[in-house]
Amino acid sequence: MDRRDFLKSTGALSFAIALAGDKLELVSAANAATGQKINAWVSIAADGTVNILSPGAEMGQGSMTSLALIVAEEMDADWSKVKIEFAPAEVNVYGYTFQNAKGMAIVGSRAVMLYFNDLRTAGAQVRKVLVANAAQKWGVDASSLTTEPGFVVDGSGRKLSYGEIASFATVPSPLPTVDKSELKTKDQHRLIGKATPRRDIPAKVNGSAQYAMDVQLPGMVYATVRHAPVHGAAPESWNEAKVKAMKGVIRTVKLPDGVAVIATSLPAAMAARNALEVKWNKGAAAGYDSEAALMKTYEQVHADPAAKTQTLEAKGDAKAAFSNAAKVYKAEFRSDYGYHAQMEPLNAVARLNDAGNHIEVWEGTQDPASSRTAIADAIGFKEDQVTLHQCYMGGGFGRRSLGDYSAEAARIAKEAKRPVKLVWTREEDMQYGMFRPQSFQCLQAAQDASGKVVGWSHCVVGDGGVLLQTGIRPIYYQIPNTHIESRGTSHGIRLKHWRGVGHVFNVFAIESLVDQMAVDANMDPIEFRLERMNPTPRARAVFEKVRDLSNWNTPRPEGRALGVSVSERSGSLGAGVAEVSIDKSTGKIKVHKAWVAVDGGLVVQPEMARRNIESGILYGVSSVLHERVTIKEGAVQQSNFHDYHVLRMSDIPETMEVAFVDRDAAPSGLGEIGNPWVAAAVASAVFRLTGKRLYHMPFTPERVKATLSA
Repeated sequence: MDRRDFLKSTGALSFAIALAGDKLELVSAANAATGQKINAWVSIAADGTVNILSPGAEMGQGSMTSLALIVAEEMDADWSKVKIEFAPAEVNVYGYTFQNAKGMAIVGSRAVMLYFNDLRTAGAQVRKVLVANAAQKWGVDASSLTTEPGFVVDGSGRKLSYGEIASFATVPSPLPTVDKSELKTKDQHRLIGKATPRRDIPAKVNGSAQYAMDVQLPGMVYATVRHAPVHGAAPESWNEAKVKAMKGVIRTVKLPDGVAVIATSLPAAMAARNALEVKWNKGAAAGYDSEAALMKTYEQVHADPAAKTQTLEAKGDAKAAFSNAAKVYKAEFRSDYGYHAQMEPLNAVARLNDAGNHIEVWEGTQDPASSRTAIADAIGFKEDQVTLHQCYMGGGFGRRSLGDYSAEAARIAKEAKRPVKLVWTREEDMQYGMFRPQSFQCLQAAQDASGKVVGWSHCVVGDGGVLLQTGIRPIYYQIPNTHIESRGTSHGIRLKHWRGVGHVFNVFAIESLVDQMAVDANMDPIEFRLERMNPTPRARAVFEKVRDLSNWNTPRPEGRALGVSVSERSGSLGAGVAEVSIDKSTGKIKVHKAWVAVDGGLVVQPEMARRNIESGILYGVSSVLHERVTIKEGAVQQSNFHDYHVLRMSDIPETMEVAFVDRDAAPSGLGEIGNPWVAAAVASAVFRLTGKRLYHMPFTPERVKATLSA
């Protein structure tokens, strides 16, 4: 029995949601019979169970729970009776509006921020319908009734449960409108702002949570892929006869950028993959040397007056500010490629129907709508010929916001004419990865006679377009004259959003230069920012908050020092402090403690947000101290975690403390705010311990030792 049949048979009250312009508009489920393409959003069964579809892709960050909770808050549902399911990949129904386009991508810490108002309205409309039906039942005015979790109540003490109302209610079409004044105020929240456990945790603990890797279908076979070692290359020929003769191998399939092997078991497919001998054509990245580009080519691009330049911000008169400056500071910074390092290997399951005109795909994706599009495009289908089943994800960090691996599974299933489970190896994911771009940055700051920073110049050079540019504007400092630009150069390397994207290396450069000026002025680095950088009120608040949180002025143990940096991402603003030590003989840096103060507006789920920020801190420390991808002759040199190093449990901070600045504002993004501040804070602490400044991220022991001996 499918969900619609179940609702019909149980006499449930169901609602549907459709997008009209930029607004969510609830419409009667009865309209489904007219052929309108709408999907149920909220349903209430006669036993009081409330089923809410959540568009929040779940990879451990809690969005699936938070989005459903917003609906439940406004409809005053009994949270203990709420069931949550993934919303279908229907962007016109379940998408938010961002930059004048519909989307379902759970990226950039934007899930709660972008869905918040729409889901509040949806929940409030459900509540109004329940109240109206109760009023009609009792023969009273709806304005005399109120709600409490799971019930409509009147002044005499009578109650009707939502389940009871569902057994007799009718749903008007269209539903009543909701004015902003009818939405709950902060002091009326029962769920928002309170500690509420994530709904996915029990299933993940007891093993019932379904990842795509868990899907088993009758007659299913297995596949894996050997992709081009050089990005942009394609297969010309391979030893197909030899591979097909191997035990368990069914066939091979040519892909645009690789060769897939289909077998009766995953071990057989892996063995055949290892036996593949492929002749590749010349890829776009052939001959590319990432270290040479970073150390020489990017500098040449920066120095070339004829280089193609994109101006990102031009405010005031930066040229005059530097010409008239009492003092000018200049610094250059570099950062290497970064790999996403999600724990769950990329995988998907695909099944073509017998007629060959419809395909089902099971995957964990951050963007079900675009993944569905990618699958359809890959096999020449229309989107309504694709059903995508959303699954949990073992990490995403931006990598799972592109359905390339699912599109591959669809191609393979179409060729095999059998259900296929595709699994990438870790080596495949790393060597044919999609990386955070490397970058070279040149910054200048102009001070007036009083030492205030009045001019700012920042140029970033690299490949990746917008991936280089996020976080490059120091919006937290009110500098009157700025010129910010980007200069691009293409290498043919696959690049992708990565947790915090360009904020990671841009904030590192910005805040490191600020720290350099503070040291030169012989000022406390927080006081320098407050007095010389003209911070916005929000920035001042987070710096003051983290100063108190970390007991900034308290002496530290021998061999330890503090560093501080601002953090910014997706409308949220933060400041972080790191307590650091360094073993000068080995060059190993240790982050002992971390404190972060964050202004994220209204925090829907404080404990989830805190854990997200702590996760971001660890992700940041790992990338700052260890993680780097290098490319020689167009091929990635690292292959697994033995040579792509990540933070180990033994090296995580002893303590991490997160505090929120209370501000009456709509929610902003919190999933990535814990990451961007780490590099500059660690680098400034190292300077206080050694008198040497780090300019190239990550700060590997070898790189640190070279800096100390220079």
